[in-house]
Amino acid sequence: MLRLRRLAALTLGLTLASGAGAQDFGGFRRGGEPGSFDFYVLSLSWSPTYCDGEGARRDRNGQCAPGRGLGFVVHGLWPQFERGYPSNCSAVERPLTRNAVEAAGEIMPSEGLARHEWRTHGTCSGLDPVAYFKAVKTAREAVTIPEAFAKPEASLRAAPIEIARQFVMANKGLRPDMMSVTCRRGQLQDVRICFSKDLRGFTPCPEVARQNCRAGEVSVDAAR
Repeated sequence: MLRLRRLAALTLGLTLASGAGAQDFGGFRRGGEPGSFDFYVLSLSWSPTYCDGEGARRDRNGQCAPGRGLGFVVHGLWPQFERGYPSNCSAVERPLTRNAVEAAGEIMPSEGLARHEWRTHGTCSGLDPVAYFKAVKTAREAVTIPEAFAKPEASLRAAPIEIARQFVMANKGLRPDMMSVTCRRGQLQDVRICFSKDLRGFTPCPEVARQNCRAGEVSVDAAR
């Protein structure tokens, strides 16, 4: 009986430890000190997938309006820790200035997305809104979209590992351990690329790289 009790206690301890680790791994930390993070993640969203789902209602007159023909768009530039990420780092919400909205408009598909990204992620960057959106633009301009995915006129299917390979080939210095390709319901969702905090180059990010889509192939719908 004593042996069984010890085994039960050991199992419970391992379960609790595993649960704590799972909660911390990849999780966000609400709040945080602006500017205190390890690196950035540039998220490039595949617009047709978004517009095939929630975007059909939310952005039907904006990002998802017929004829816009968008492929990869900037979803956000996210301050990240080696484990997890900060979120909503400002206790006081201030509306974006006109200059900030204009800066965001140069690189993001909608004002609503820009406001959300500033509130959730930009406030953790340690930058003011205009400087943050300029940083987003700097990161985006540092990435070359592979020709096959620049603006496909016909839908295709591709293995996530092949999509990653295309990005690696198109971007000098980028490696598979510096990015991830994510999917949702068998569709390409986004490509996430890790940058050093000073945005001078790509950087390894094991936790982000482990978020790779595990599907054999994903649908890449044509730009609309």
